[in-house]
Amino acid sequence: MLSTKNIKKLRDQYIGPSFSLSYHEPLHIVKGKGQYLYASDGKQYLDAVNNISHVGHCHPRVLAALEEQNRLLNTNTRYLHDNIVNYAEELSKKLPAKLDVCYFTNSGSESNDLALRMARNYTGSNQKIVIAGAYHGHTKATIEVSPYKFDGPGGAGSPDFVHQIPMPDPYRGKYRSNAGDIGLKYADCVQQILDALHDDNKQVSAFIAEAILGCGGQIFFPEGFLAAASTKVQQAGGLYIADEVQIGFGRVGSHFWG
Repeated sequence: MLSTKNIKKLRDQYIGPSFSLSYHEPLHIVKGKGQYLYASDGKQYLDAVNNISHVGHCHPRVLAALEEQNRLLNTNTRYLHDNIVNYAEELSKKLPAKLDVCYFTNSGSESNDLALRMARNYTGSNQKIVIAGAYHGHTKATIEVSPYKFDGPGGAGSPDFVHQIPMPDPYRGKYRSNAGDIGLKYADCVQQILDALHDDNKQVSAFIAEAILGCGGQIFFPEGFLAAASTKVQQAGGLYIADEVQIGFGRVGSHFWG
């Protein structure tokens, strides 16, 4: 095993600087198991920051399923196979009745990228509405709708076809929990953008949002905001893209989707 010092030296030499390290003294992690990470010096760390895993690291049932699939599956979708249709059927049971067609991708970024492409093809427009502080991926198209990225270090700022509403934060936001029905007030911010687009003879393409803001601070939106905002966009001829990459598939605990 390489020493921590040598790993750091080789990383500085061969790995791009945009892959940042955490902590002044970076950890040399050699394995993960369950909710813990283990360092080269034998120390055990409770992992509360390492992305969005469902059941911890190296869960034996997940590993067994991966091994079984790797022994059997060809990754192309151009041939028939039981598992892809079985999975699509089971996944559709977790969704509203009209959402019953699946497209499988390799990552959350690709999923959101595809959704944005679909919205543009459906509406003929590229005008998008996003929430301040939101993150939706690291492809070109998803960075363009991610204030967390384009307003962050090294970002190029908002494209002219992307329109931000204030973060619907009931504690620190423009409207706070003691200001009445703030969910509808934040939804009115969406309506203001829709009105401005209409005045410019522009069509909205999509409103993309997480149900709980992830990278932007784990913000729970005020009641009624998403329902009202998405309805306004749909009534204007646009689509609502529900980004469930970080919060979906049971991660919120009581519900399968955020």
